[in-house]
Amino acid sequence: MLVVDCDPQANATAGLGVIPESARKNMYDLFMSRVEGFPQVKMTDIICSTESGIDLAPANLDLVGAEPYLYGIATRAEVLRDALQPIKKNYDFILIDTPPSMGQFVINGLVAADHIIVTLDSGSFALSGVGPLFTIFEDIKEDLGKELRVDMAVISRWGEAGEDETNKPQEPQKGNLVSWLRSLISLPHTPTDEEKRSSEERAKEHERLQEMLAGIEKKFTDVHTVPYSPEVYEAQMKGMPLSHVAPESSAGIAYKTIADEVMRWT
Repeated sequence: MLVVDCDPQANATAGLGVIPESARKNMYDLFMSRVEGFPQVKMTDIICSTESGIDLAPANLDLVGAEPYLYGIATRAEVLRDALQPIKKNYDFILIDTPPSMGQFVINGLVAADHIIVTLDSGSFALSGVGPLFTIFEDIKEDLGKELRVDMAVISRWGEAGEDETNKPQEPQKGNLVSWLRSLISLPHTPTDEEKRSSEERAKEHERLQEMLAGIEKKFTDVHTVPYSPEVYEAQMKGMPLSHVAPESSAGIAYKTIADEVMRWT
């Protein structure tokens, strides 16, 4: 598998354990090789192996500087597609990570891809970028004749931190069995004002999430949610995929379901 990082934030690069600033050649050099006067760089010149066993075409913040040059290239939307063509046969899967903001790197990723997965978070503005994305689809169809469609939408960080813990029944603490037994026969607890407010806020958040999910399902036919899981950040800090660090975590199980479905696309 190959991961191609087209995001100047280089999260995919760091997430696979490669320090973005350490890469001698990266996606900046690949895109700039199509600009007159810059040295020719092929995809094989920048690909590196990672501890996870996944190959990586890394990025760093320098990539920001390549985008203005792309506007001067007639075939700017096809740079990545052309660069990947000679090596496609070497990999079962190539994952292209693009920035959250619209621009030439997103367009290059869309043109090069066989399938499209839209990633969203559970924030209030998750749907704000969907309209511009479909506008880009229309532009690509008009300019290049390529019909695009979203195969899957993934909503990450679904729910709230600690949500699973709040729903678990209280268990007796060691050495405190008598107090726990007494609590079972005591009068029902009367919620405090703070507890009432907290309950109301959770109810409102639940309603907002359900409305958001309904809106996304109207736009995309295949929608998956990935629950909040602290193990995701643990994996990022270790520079390893979640499947290598905590595959049985709630997020790990959700991503395994997603991966199994993607595997069936081939």
